[in-house]
This record gives sequence, structure tokens and C-alpha cells, in this order.
Amino acid sequence: YLGNYSLYAYEEEIRRGYLSLPGGHRVGIAGRVVVEDGNIRTITAISSLNLRFAHQILGCADEVIPFLWRDGALQSTLIVSPPGKGKTTMLRDCIRQISNGTLIHPGMTVGLVDERSEIGACYHGIPQNDLGIRSDVLDDCPKHLGMMMLIRTMSPKVVAVDEIGSRMDMEAVEYAMNCGCLVIATVHGNGMEDIRKKPVLDRMIQEKWFDRYLILKHTMTDGMTATVCDAEGNSIVVVSLSVRAGAFKK
Repeated sequence: YLGNYSLYAYEEEIRRGYLSLPGGHRVGIAGRVVVEDGNIRTITAISSLNLRFAHQILGCADEVIPFLWRDGALQSTLIVSPPGKGKTTMLRDCIRQISNGTLIHPGMTVGLVDERSEIGACYHGIPQNDLGIRSDVLDDCPKHLGMMMLIRTMSPKVVAVDEIGSRMDMEAVEYAMNCGCLVIATVHGNGMEDIRKKPVLDRMIQEKWFDRYLILKHTMTDGMTATVCDAEGNSIVVVSLSVRAGAFKK
């Protein structure tokens, strides 16, 4: 039923362990894995299903968006938070607002590499979440390949990616910046000191690739704060976000 009675059409997704549904929802599957030449060929005898309902929080970036500009120019920004604490949700709304533009700043073309289909929640290539009117999406594409592809083919002013961390990711980010693109990205971490300890990210911080760092944290009252830092990691401002922490997740 979930595969419209044609699992053959979903063979590639099943191989990756999920089925995509209209609305950007996703069903994770588990069962007997068939391996061929060291690669997963398919999953048979499916025994478990995990339903993930896609949703977005429009306006969750309202309080931080003004601080991502300096002298009228958007700044390359890295969003930092522990896993599952809202960085993808924040990234999604930042993309929407940058793409649409605000009363103060004009809209900009955004190229999004959505490696795990979690930002746009694409269904048959069409984003089910609102990413703005000037956004182009490469769905289900490795980050390091997608960033280079977008720059060569779509000429974005802003490149957006989720959860960078590998050496290949960093090389692609550096390539994008050297091509004159701004980058909006996320990374796992509890704060500046945490990401400084990661060898792959240390050079990025030392060389000040990003002009802004946005650090998300939950408070004891189940709220959320966002600390905006400059290129050196110094705090500029701490803002309280207007959504409860329980809703501020992917």
C-alpha cells in the first residue's frame, strides 16, 4: 500500500532503507538485508516500519535573521546544535526567508543540497516544505558532489547544506566560497569550543570561513535560545526563540 502496490518502482529507496510519501513524510524499514559485492542490494522480509512525519515551523528564524546581515550584506553562517535540537528546522526557515527576501533585504537565489531529503522533504523531486521562491534543490545527492554541481549549473548566490563534517564536505564548502558563493550550513556540536576540538573543523574556524555562528540551546524552561557569534566565535547577541523546544525539531 505504501509503495502504491509497485515496490519495484521504489527499489532504490528500499535499498536505502525507506519509502518517501506525499507531503514529504518518510517510512523507515527494517528486515533482511541482501548484500551483493559489498553493497546493499535490497531489503526483503520487511519486519518493522518507522513513520516520520515531516513538518516545518514557519517564522522560527525571525529573531535571528536580522543578525545574519552586516552592512546590508548576508554573511556566511554555520548553525551549531546537538543532534535533534533544531538546527535543520532553523536552516530550513533561514533558506525560506533568504530566498523570499524580507522588508529590508531583497531575495537571493539559493542552491540547496538536500542529501537526506530532510530539509525540503521532496516527493518525486518536488519540495513539500516551503523553501522560498528562489531556491533550487538537489534532492538525495551527496553534499560534496551537489555543491559543486549547483555552482556549475544553477549559479546560486547562496549554497545551503545540512550537517557538514567530513573532509570532502569541507573541501566542497571551501570550493563554494572561493567561487564567490555564501554558505549557510549546520554542524553537530554544543558550542564553539566543541567544534574547535574536531580536527576537520578546526582549520575552518582558524581561517574564519564563516562570518556568523548561530548556536542553538535549550533552556531549563523548555524554551530555546540562539547565540549569534562573529567570525572569531565571540558572542554578539543572545536571542530567545518564540517557539517551544518540544516543537523545534525536524
